[in-house]
Amino acid sequence: MTSPKVQLTDDEWRQKLTPEEFQVLRRAGTERPYTGEYTDTKTEGVYECRACGAELFRSTEKFESHCGWPSFFDPADSSAVILRPDDSMGMRRIEVLCANCHSHLGHVFEGEGYPTPTDQRYCINSISLRLVPAGS
Repeated sequence: MTSPKVQLTDDEWRQKLTPEEFQVLRRAGTERPYTGEYTDTKTEGVYECRACGAELFRSTEKFESHCGWPSFFDPADSSAVILRPDDSMGMRRIEVLCANCHSHLGHVFEGEGYPTPTDQRYCINSISLRLVPAGS
């Protein structure tokens, strides 16, 4: 994996992020399901990394999966995210990281049968994102 373009110390990240944001973005935590501000939003726009501002996802790729977290079927750009194996929690998952700062975003799942063009569900923590509404 290449080095992130944005590199800060833990102390610098703690100054930039709230404790909850730090726990998810920098420590690979997970927000509780159905609590995130973007789980059910229909607002059109671009979803950026809350840590560094890089464009990650667009509302046009967001869909309702009813899983408790915002779901997207594709990132805004294939180079916007990094995928890496995650064997924590006693199972094999694929972690999704921001390519710009390597912050934890969530996980991607395949083959769940959602009617999307990619058959993928990028299950992303709301707290990892910032929505910039269209026209802003």
